[in-house]
Amino acid sequence: MGVNGVTEVTNNIATTYASTINAPAESKKKDDEEVKVKAEAAAVYEKSDEKEAEKPIISNKETDRTKIIQQLKADDALRQQQLLDIVHKMMGKQVKAYGIANSDSDDESIWRFLAKGDFTVDAATKAQAQEDISEDGYWGVKQTSERILDFAKALAGDDPDKLEQMRSAFEKGYKQAEKTWGGELPEISKNTFDAVMKGFDQLTGKDQVE
Repeated sequence: MGVNGVTEVTNNIATTYASTINAPAESKKKDDEEVKVKAEAAAVYEKSDEKEAEKPIISNKETDRTKIIQQLKADDALRQQQLLDIVHKMMGKQVKAYGIANSDSDDESIWRFLAKGDFTVDAATKAQAQEDISEDGYWGVKQTSERILDFAKALAGDDPDKLEQMRSAFEKGYKQAEKTWGGELPEISKNTFDAVMKGFDQLTGKDQVE
């Protein structure tokens, strides 16, 4: 308890004394006892403060630094999970489009089944899927890999360490997609994986290392 605390207790004592000047005699004894208790309390508080002063004081800056570090770690984990979820969903949609586009191929029957749930695909849907997985299509290797890398850059910025974290998140997301779809993904997805990994190499400067 500092000076302000002692002053407050002292003021309370003074107020109590003042209130007893005109008090009835029978209550004055009780008031005097209250004053004594408050005075003793002030002494106890003062001694407690002396003991508290002996304890090591943790710097506010140190506390703030710890909180900032914890927040940064939580933010990193959240960003990695966000990219992982994006990759998982994106690869799944690419596989679905690939399965529909190849609905007449016996070799692709597993992907056709997984993508549609049956073996019937109307002509318009199939045509759209074929366009989507073409070289320049929305679910083609180029556009899909570029979107994944754009998400990674948006989450990590230009920080090489964070980009490596995004690379790891991408790999985990891809593996989750494989697990979801029952094994290895089709060739288009494998090529997309390679394109994304190459993109990470370029972003982190690894492509310049011989």
